[in-house]
Amino acid sequence: MSLLKPKKGFFAKLKEFFVGKPIDDELYEELEELLIKSDMGIKTSMSIIEELEKRVSSKSIRESDKMYIELENILTEKLVSFDNMTLDIQKNKLNIILIIGVNGVGKTTSIAKIANMLKKQEYSIVIGAADTFRAAAIEQLEMWANRVKVKLIKQEQGADPAAVVFDTINYATKENVDVAIIDTAGRLHNKTDLMNELSKIRKIVYSKKDVANIETLLVIDSTTGQNGLEQAKIFNEVTELSGIVLTKYDGTAKGGIIFPIIEEIKKPIKFLGVGEGIDDLKPFNANEFVKEIFDK
Repeated sequence: MSLLKPKKGFFAKLKEFFVGKPIDDELYEELEELLIKSDMGIKTSMSIIEELEKRVSSKSIRESDKMYIELENILTEKLVSFDNMTLDIQKNKLNIILIIGVNGVGKTTSIAKIANMLKKQEYSIVIGAADTFRAAAIEQLEMWANRVKVKLIKQEQGADPAAVVFDTINYATKENVDVAIIDTAGRLHNKTDLMNELSKIRKIVYSKKDVANIETLLVIDSTTGQNGLEQAKIFNEVTELSGIVLTKYDGTAKGGIIFPIIEEIKKPIKFLGVGEGIDDLKPFNANEFVKEIFDK
């Protein structure tokens, strides 16, 4: 199934940028500026330019269209640097997916979309509403759980999130559920509280025996650019991430954010959110993505 690419923006501009230009310092400076404006950030943009200069020099490249091909190769290599881009879900065993991220990034809808996708693959699912900080989060998750027709474990607003996690895992174990997807609160204003809460949740999750696989997925809104990257850095500091869910990827005209996330966080992109529909979450396939963004 095809991944949607961002609206004509970064990647289209990138190809057009090279047409008929001489390879000189000005070209490199303009390219670096374009990469930064495309949400790649200063650090990633500079490392890409540095690598590009090395390759252009070592291969004695004189034409800008061949330089573009070299840049394409560099970006492709960055995207395909991980081999664990899919969820490792085992049937007839308990698999746990922790979903983390700040409010407003599409965390709740991503949970519903993952549940829907796995249900279609004939896995049994339970969702745990452990973001007890906001009543709206529990209500929204309940609405989606009903829509997808999966069991929701919840408590009242303000309840101990760890208790919800405990109840969810107990239910999953008792009912022989394949996948428990657990929502968590994403409050970044206090890193210590966030760390303590996630630590408590992870302790419960990892104390359970006979769990086949545990995933911790961070949800990031791709339209927030460098703010999304900063969020990823903080969450990566306080807990061990296994991958990223990048939402609203159809809504950004830039799209370059995918590269600094992979480069600086060093975690794979597992899913791209490409629309508001229940089926609009696509497993990230690096090779397919590269073919689409470069119109191969």
